[in-house]
Amino acid sequence: MTINIPLARRDLIASRLIAGSPVNSGTLAAEFGVSEDAIRRDLRALAAAGVCRRVYGGALPLTPGTSPVSDRAGVDIDRKRALARAAMTLVEPGSFIFLDNGSTSLVIAEELPSDSDLVVATSSIEIAAALAARRDIHIHMVGGDVDNVIGGSIDGIALEAVGRLNIDLCFLGVCTLSAEGGVSAFDGADATFKRALIARSRRTLVLAANEKIGAQAPHRVTTLDTVLRVIVEHDAADIAVEDLRSAGARILRAEPLALPQS
Repeated sequence: MTINIPLARRDLIASRLIAGSPVNSGTLAAEFGVSEDAIRRDLRALAAAGVCRRVYGGALPLTPGTSPVSDRAGVDIDRKRALARAAMTLVEPGSFIFLDNGSTSLVIAEELPSDSDLVVATSSIEIAAALAARRDIHIHMVGGDVDNVIGGSIDGIALEAVGRLNIDLCFLGVCTLSAEGGVSAFDGADATFKRALIARSRRTLVLAANEKIGAQAPHRVTTLDTVLRVIVEHDAADIAVEDLRSAGARILRAEPLALPQS
């Protein structure tokens, strides 16, 4: 029986990534006796299959918090919509708004008030497409290389573009938040991009689903007292919310969505 060597090598690399181990292109090339270009092709294929995230010099395993945004877009829509609707009370007509990358921001794009003369900036293709479908909002697109896991551009080109903006209200995407760790991100470049957004924004909002509260990620973005409001779900645990308040967070609880009439 003939064994397809490239596929066997790719499967072995995949098994290491699935087990949680990062991989290095040079090390793998030496181990398998192939060129780094061959390994890079393997990693591109594995990243396209959703097994890993490519980084300079190799690849990282995906964690629950770093799955591609396309995989998260259809999850917990009602919970995200309740958070988004709570935030709409803080949107002023005529504002210049930034929607950070993330699946919750996709829902926010749908919930922004109509006929409010809003200009909305984003670096996410999906969010820009959702806004374009509305036809009542002027869109400002921040460009750069698109990171498929993050869901938008967070590279140097995007950072430079953000540095030229005067943002009235930023909806900041959040990976985790806690009293000890503040607002944090799983990806270092994403954390840098979020800090740039905060620096250029007059007001910043954080929308936090229950599972993100009390968790921590490696890269701190900001402390809780620097954001205008932390919007939590209606059933967020009281103890967890009080911990956030103790760290300076100003909390706004979302209302549960009304159930459809039968």
